[in-house]
Amino acid sequence: MSVGASNPEYVNARVRSRRASLFADEDYRKLIRMGPSGIARFMEESEYEREINALGARFSGVDLIEYALNRNLAKHFQDLLDWSEGRLYDLIAQYLRKFDVWNLKTIIRGVYTDADPEAIQTDLIRAGDIDDRTLDRLIEVDSIEDAIDVLYGTIYYEPLSVAYEEYEETGALVPLENALDREFFEHLLDGFRRPNSYEPQEGPEAMYVEFLQAEIDFRNARNALRLSRSGADLDPAEFYIEGGVLFDQGELSRLVADYDELVDHIAENKRYGDRLSVALDRLREADSLIQFEHAVDAALLEYSDRLSSIYPTSVSAVFSYILAKEREVENIRAIARGREVGLTESEIEDELVIL
Repeated sequence: MSVGASNPEYVNARVRSRRASLFADEDYRKLIRMGPSGIARFMEESEYEREINALGARFSGVDLIEYALNRNLAKHFQDLLDWSEGRLYDLIAQYLRKFDVWNLKTIIRGVYTDADPEAIQTDLIRAGDIDDRTLDRLIEVDSIEDAIDVLYGTIYYEPLSVAYEEYEETGALVPLENALDREFFEHLLDGFRRPNSYEPQEGPEAMYVEFLQAEIDFRNARNALRLSRSGADLDPAEFYIEGGVLFDQGELSRLVADYDELVDHIAENKRYGDRLSVALDRLREADSLIQFEHAVDAALLEYSDRLSSIYPTSVSAVFSYILAKEREVENIRAIARGREVGLTESEIEDELVIL
């Protein structure tokens, strides 16, 4: 399963060009001082011009910004697929299923809260495997059970059907959301040799595996702290995702109870401790759940950048760009929503992932 059989050099050259056009941290600090209309004008003078102009007659304010961000994100990731060939195409398409999970969670939450279909539509990112027709059908369903039925024939139908029984017993969405996360993460590494060692590996395929293991590890770390901070009587094993190298199920259950030990566990790991510096300092300094989660996101982005610099022709460079583009969209969205609800500039800045 060699990535080299496809066209990574060409795709990575295109990705480097796109990466250079992403907003800088200073751009976010400018946006924080603007209202929604000012943010939209700033975006219109950037690479979001096409989306802002196309949607400006139908939407305004935060809705315009949201729709433009999501449409632009989907366009950029579709470009990645259009540029890619062979095995590289397969790897990218498989990774972009993360947006299927995002969309399904958004729809399930919307149905659960009886949200207006138009409000659900705003948050969808049409960049995964699920086609637009299916998404449009899902937005209009009346119940979560109906949504699962619409997904018959997809990889999400069976895990959601199993989780639905627990949802019926508890009334909580956690089993459904966990089922989606597991379906995505645990199948990303199908067909690859998974080294048990914490030591970094070499070669383009190893970089792909190492990147995905890092994403699983940091997702497990985030879940562990959420459980620790929530104080809820939940079984950590239900949140554990297999495939990483940082935790086994027993370690995760133990570390839920001790934040400092959790961060030490990451820092003392050879793979991450040797390649993360600033990010680990931010993890230690975080004094709230949101700061920890942003520090985890920054750590994963820093780690992916390191991997792509070590092996520039690997698919890691593409995945690093995907994470960076997601970060840009989430930061702009957080600024627009923060300004809309009247948050202070410092409160909004706390919501951003800035390296």
